[in-house]
Amino acid sequence: MKYLIEKQIIDAVKKLLTGRVNELLSELDLQVPLIEFSDYQGRFIVVPVVNPVSCERSEKERIIRLDVYSLMVHFSFPDTADSELFCYLFSGAFNEALNEDPTLGGIADRAVLTEKKYLPPKTKKSGDSWEIVIGLRITVEDITT
Repeated sequence: MKYLIEKQIIDAVKKLLTGRVNELLSELDLQVPLIEFSDYQGRFIVVPVVNPVSCERSEKERIIRLDVYSLMVHFSFPDTADSELFCYLFSGAFNEALNEDPTLGGIADRAVLTEKKYLPPKTKKSGDSWEIVIGLRITVEDITT
């Protein structure tokens, strides 16, 4: 059903994160936090926020019946010696996993990474976190008549 597509997209992105992205991160020779979607948070677990931002249609996309969704994935890491490195590792693993499955398991026609924002803490050793925000553009054919 069309009105569930946003939920399907969010679930597919979460599956990619807890599946292939975690696999890629676990192959590293470093102790890297794993991605979970639970209430638990600790030193070796990161719980990203996955938010749909918008759904747009240009005139061309309206004619060819494509919906274009924007989605943001937000990671936050406590300020430690490895936090900046974690931002780069998670970004790279997410990019690689998305390149391997650009249809998000068949939910979308194409998902592409559109932006990466690396946000260091405003003040070192202040308790603020390192953050990375990853933007996605997801196109889905509108099959409703």
